[in-house]
Amino acid sequence: MKVALIHEFFNQFGGGERVFSALKEIFPKADIYSLLIDENRVLTEFGELSIHTSFLQKLPGFLRKRHKLLLPFYPYAVEQFNLSSYDLVISDSNSFAKGVLTKPETIHICYCHTPTGYLWHYYREYLEEQRLSNISKTIVSKLLHKLRIWDAQAAHRVDYFIANSKNVQKRIKKYYNRDSVVIYPPVDLDKLKPETKNTKSQPKDGNFFLIVSRLSPYKKINLAIEAFNKLPRERLKIVGEGSELENLKRLARPNIEFIGYVPDERLKEYYENCRALIFPGEEDFGITPVEAMAFGKPVIAYKKGGVLESVIGGKTGVFFEKPTSSNLLNALNVFKEKEKQFEASIIKKQAEKFDKAVFQKKIRQFISEVTRELKE
Repeated sequence: MKVALIHEFFNQFGGGERVFSALKEIFPKADIYSLLIDENRVLTEFGELSIHTSFLQKLPGFLRKRHKLLLPFYPYAVEQFNLSSYDLVISDSNSFAKGVLTKPETIHICYCHTPTGYLWHYYREYLEEQRLSNISKTIVSKLLHKLRIWDAQAAHRVDYFIANSKNVQKRIKKYYNRDSVVIYPPVDLDKLKPETKNTKSQPKDGNFFLIVSRLSPYKKINLAIEAFNKLPRERLKIVGEGSELENLKRLARPNIEFIGYVPDERLKEYYENCRALIFPGEEDFGITPVEAMAFGKPVIAYKKGGVLESVIGGKTGVFFEKPTSSNLLNALNVFKEKEKQFEASIIKKQAEKFDKAVFQKKIRQFISEVTRELKE
């Protein structure tokens, strides 16, 4: 069986890329397609990897980084991939990858991280975050409307949807009117095993809280910064990069440290040494809470979205009800009162439900059922 894997962008390394990596292990000989890639990031995270890219990859570097300017071209670009020779196409998608064109006899399975957020459930917030003039907002609204029509049509090119959570399953039904099965995204627990000895790069002590996140507006990192600004004796380390970095730095007081990009080998050292993970935004599923729990670390999270399917309040973490810094402060106080009651063994056991091996087994079973060709 000839297989193709489609992933929108290889310009960062997050949950979507971890799913792709697990899929690639199942299909090591699959051909790979992507709209745009960052060659350096691909080399760092995946090593030598042959990827078929769209015509957008030929644009100058400064244009390839202008995601918003390229929005009108993504649908056309993804439709230009020639997938006529494949028996099975798997799109690992949160936006455009599911829109590839395939032959009627080709089976197209979409592992959906979410229906495109800024076109559907996050549309209003997205427009507000752009801080546009009235005229610009009108123009952008019309563009997003056209993309929304294309996105709904593209969803019906998929033969089978896999949702990354029950949360996303509901969105797929609401916005695309498609059924789906839920297979939670993978966490490589073997890769995350704690170090048995210290390294020079390891944090010196465990007296800090941790955020691991892309620094984008919808991640709500500002809520955590506002909360920790009021707790000068509590330290917060923020791992990650993104468009909001400079804005967040301007907000932060000295007890808040921005670490930047950290490879997996160093990232687990931060997980191992933190007191708890702070998870202030709403996510489709959210892999970092599971990663933290794999180290026996509690999670302090906003009580909405996919985190409700991974974190157990009072046993593996603490929730706060409203997306405000004051609510997060209250949750931090609750955590500090009950910190010694959290049992690392119980927290780690919860994380095991999301192990990569579990994900890969379920993916194989699902594909075997729908293709009747793939054997265990």
